[in-house]
Amino acid sequence: MRTLTTAFAAILLAAPLCLAQTQPTSRPVAAPGEQVQLVSADFNFTEGPAADAAGNVYFTDQPNDRILKWDAASGKISTFLQPCGRSNGMSFDAAGNLISCADEHNELWSIAPDGSHIVILKDLGGKLLNGPNDIWIRPTDGAIYLTDPLYKRKWWTRDPAMQQPSRAVIYISPDRKTVRRAAEDFKQPNGIIGTPDGRRLYVSDIDARQTFVYDIADDGQLTNKRPFCAMGSDGMTIDDQGNVYLSNKGVSVFNPSGSLIDHIDIKQPWTANVCFGGADRQTLFITASKAVYTLRTRVKGVGSP
Repeated sequence: MRTLTTAFAAILLAAPLCLAQTQPTSRPVAAPGEQVQLVSADFNFTEGPAADAAGNVYFTDQPNDRILKWDAASGKISTFLQPCGRSNGMSFDAAGNLISCADEHNELWSIAPDGSHIVILKDLGGKLLNGPNDIWIRPTDGAIYLTDPLYKRKWWTRDPAMQQPSRAVIYISPDRKTVRRAAEDFKQPNGIIGTPDGRRLYVSDIDARQTFVYDIADDGQLTNKRPFCAMGSDGMTIDDQGNVYLSNKGVSVFNPSGSLIDHIDIKQPWTANVCFGGADRQTLFITASKAVYTLRTRVKGVGSP
């Protein structure tokens, strides 16, 4: 995610839409008769949606340094935590903690249901991260994969230069004792999502205009990198059919073979991220610029918790 500042114009140029691919001829994602619904436009820049076990969705308004909660039962939005370490991408772990890319000091937080937090990761090799951006937690064992690109923030007091030797995907073992770069041949890694069986990982290299897929070994190693689709993405999610959702200019849906099967138009300059929420996991929750939207779907989301 890049904030809606001077960097916003750059992301529109750098992040490819690539809709010159074969356009979808049907709309297989939305439930019959359903349309995108605006929930609220009362934000500065929305990001990082993640659903808890009840289907409530937590998302960030990063410039305003707050995490908000969309109640799945009432549809109402309330503030969960402010300040929140300039949280960006987030995901829930199996214990119900909200794991957050806390960009203010380039940390990874674990936020308890009462809003208290501990720092899981504050550096790598004795140096700050470039800027933790997006995260996926492997359901099978709780290992964490996070992207660490470099988007310079106006709130940083640190040296804005790149801190790590590369823009990488970072792996954190289930016991949190092992931290390593799992992949680092990227221009700018951003969105990330994995399959519910924990066997495949999708990573968007947004500046390379590509999304790649890896195989995940039992020990967490990433192997067999290969192109998935010719599109970059800010955030990503996956459904129970194995379809992968990429966000940039709207939401583009690709089947497991990497073919575009749907495109969801969002009337905002930029669509930052997406997840499935609701008690039945059949509500697509979309963060886009100053707004959030929902879409009832015929498919269901998968993933943690």
